[in-house]
Amino acid sequence: MIEISRLTKTFSGASELHALHDVSLTIDDGEIYGIIGASGAGKSTLVRCINLLERPTRGRIIIDGVDVTDYQGRQLNEFRSSIGMIFQDFSLFQQRSVLGNVTFPLELRHDKKEHREQRARKLLSIVGLTDKESSYPSQLSGGQQQRVAIARALANNPKIMLCDEATSALDTRTTASILSLLKSINKDLGVTMIIITHSLSVASKICDKIAVIDEGKVVESGVTSEVFSCPKSPITRELLNNDSLKAEEG
Repeated sequence: MIEISRLTKTFSGASELHALHDVSLTIDDGEIYGIIGASGAGKSTLVRCINLLERPTRGRIIIDGVDVTDYQGRQLNEFRSSIGMIFQDFSLFQQRSVLGNVTFPLELRHDKKEHREQRARKLLSIVGLTDKESSYPSQLSGGQQQRVAIARALANNPKIMLCDEATSALDTRTTASILSLLKSINKDLGVTMIIITHSLSVASKICDKIAVIDEGKVVESGVTSEVFSCPKSPITRELLNNDSLKAEEG
């Protein structure tokens, strides 16, 4: 279980920017949980606080009953290795082969070459890229690159996967295939997933529950179908309306 308790993040500078304010969420083991909101709402800051790439100004991050908020050094590195992350831009190493990209987290752990390659090949089989292990990212489609990124995120056998706008750079058909893959991984491996997206259609296809964020605050949360069928906040209604208009235009 992931418990986010009264999380606040303020960036200091010429003027203070309040990116998150008093955010509290509970995400159960094995859930696919969506964090929804417009650009600048605080979604990416929240996900970076969960894996402690950003330190909260106030509040706590509790994983399976353990407060990890103040982890440092080895404790912090071990905690981060239990979390996989995939991004909109794939973030692959262009000079490494597909196999080399997937083995990279295991190299950092100093696993033996035989073990890390065996693990990488198993993950490439899961994401449907067995025949691409010697290829390079520039030789792959966007969907294939994201599949490599997913395999790499799974290398350390994480309990949690953070997906930050992971389908935003993909077309509709490829997005559907990636969402189907993520659902299979969630079901087969039991990985808890947090999906950061501005797309309500993505959230409706994959998320068990969602939280809607606006100006750094959670304005609504609950079971996805219930939130979308009976939205309580103006921003949720606005997002739903915008999504409907885009679907009509498409």
